[in-house]
Amino acid sequence: MKQYGKVAVLMGGSSSEREVSLMSGAGVLAALQSKGVDAHRFDPSEKPLSALKEEGFACVFNILHGPFGEDGTLQGALEALGVPYTGCGVMASAIAMDKWRTKLLWKGAGLPIPAFELLDESSDFDAIEKTLGLPIFVKPSSEGSSIGVTKVKAAGELRAAFEEARKYDAVVIAEQFIGGGEYTCAVIGDKAYPTIKIEPATEYYDYQAKYFRDDTVYRCPSGLAPEVEARARELALKAFKVLGCRGWSRVDFLMDEAGEIYLLEANTSPGMTSHSLVPMAAKVEGIAYEDLCLKVLDTVHVG
Repeated sequence: MKQYGKVAVLMGGSSSEREVSLMSGAGVLAALQSKGVDAHRFDPSEKPLSALKEEGFACVFNILHGPFGEDGTLQGALEALGVPYTGCGVMASAIAMDKWRTKLLWKGAGLPIPAFELLDESSDFDAIEKTLGLPIFVKPSSEGSSIGVTKVKAAGELRAAFEEARKYDAVVIAEQFIGGGEYTCAVIGDKAYPTIKIEPATEYYDYQAKYFRDDTVYRCPSGLAPEVEARARELALKAFKVLGCRGWSRVDFLMDEAGEIYLLEANTSPGMTSHSLVPMAAKVEGIAYEDLCLKVLDTVHVG
């Protein structure tokens, strides 16, 4: 494993997803070390990124989540330092972190997305409730892990959901509910992996269901008919490429009762915890967690 040199596993950080990043990072670090990689924990909230050069790191496995870690800021800093890193570059990271601009790009490319509206103080909340229909999901544009998300189920509740989401981001989206099931598809390199169907025991796939509850059901293979599975993987790859992604990402999508697929969002720094989805899809392909970490590490780049 000497070809990798000294590897920094970037974890933690200062975003609202710090706790999840530390869990993901601990798993990646242990996996790489078990394979003989000279890997070390590196938390940018504890030391400056310049220490990567000073301490002789050859490359970075980025497992930071949220702002600074996956919004293009970190990627730009690593580019300036000349340190190769895993995951998407500056542009794709910045766009994918912003759900609104992701939707605009996908829509412009002719890819299917749920109907949505931007919310602000002057919005006609009653009219938007009628236009999108109930229930409606309200979410901050640039947060992850379902932080700040509300499912509006009754008329008159949209404004309160907007106020909650606005605590996390100035840009807030109201999104049409698609009720046929929630799915995700991992993309590594130029390959889309088996889709996963997510069946939370909670009202929706929230922060607790994603990382801490043991009653969320994940089905992989997802049970989609072969032709639908193929279409979902093809759409995930197109969505990945339209955003300019590279290395690896995870594309989430919804399905309606008629079997139509609607792209939801892209995650350019997917979780790697015991509850995470990319390792599940890789396992179905016969790829162990440790080998998955090496496969991602093989995608390091700069520029």
